[in-house]
Amino acid sequence: MQKIKLAVLISGSGSNLQAIIDAIEADRLNAEICAVISNRPQAYGLQRAQQHGLRVIALDHTEYESREDFDRQLQQQIDELGVDYIVLAGYMRILSRSLIEHFYPNMLNIHPSLLPRYQGLHTHQRALENGDREHGVSIHIVTPELDAGPVIIQGKFSIQAHDNADSLQQKAHRLEHQMYPLVLQWLSQQRLQITPDEIIFDHQPLSRPLLFNDLKDVA
Repeated sequence: MQKIKLAVLISGSGSNLQAIIDAIEADRLNAEICAVISNRPQAYGLQRAQQHGLRVIALDHTEYESREDFDRQLQQQIDELGVDYIVLAGYMRILSRSLIEHFYPNMLNIHPSLLPRYQGLHTHQRALENGDREHGVSIHIVTPELDAGPVIIQGKFSIQAHDNADSLQQKAHRLEHQMYPLVLQWLSQQRLQITPDEIIFDHQPLSRPLLFNDLKDVA
């Protein structure tokens, strides 16, 4: 089974990064994190990475004159790593078209909604305000259109009368921490294959996203 090489991009606490690290250390994910990169030098996720002996790269976006200048430096750093996939794990910057197209289709993102619902920010509050009965998490391929790339998998949960934005966030995080390592493991096993034209799972093109809740092999 192929060990895939990853660059993980973060902006904050890095809880999804930690889930990926834990899966690797528990031999549930056959992958190597070549570097953890953050646009915020003080991001706690960089400390998480250092505690596990991982290489960290801090690129302060405020030191660059434009988004394009910053993304050119980010692209150069990632290219030098020679990774198979770029994993956005709470990376809170919109990426330039040129950078996304350079790495397409090998950049993944996890988004706290059932896409195409609620692209962008404040997804939990928006779900509550619209009276939704269910909410969830999507893992998708990054394209230049914000949160609009092909969706690989979604996980769902019910919205209860007592829920608020914080409780929905906690439910979403529990799903995220299971789903991201699983999808990466599928990539290492080649059960999941991503091409510029299609997503293939178990030798079959995906016509719609997988539903995490229905899968039997989530261990």
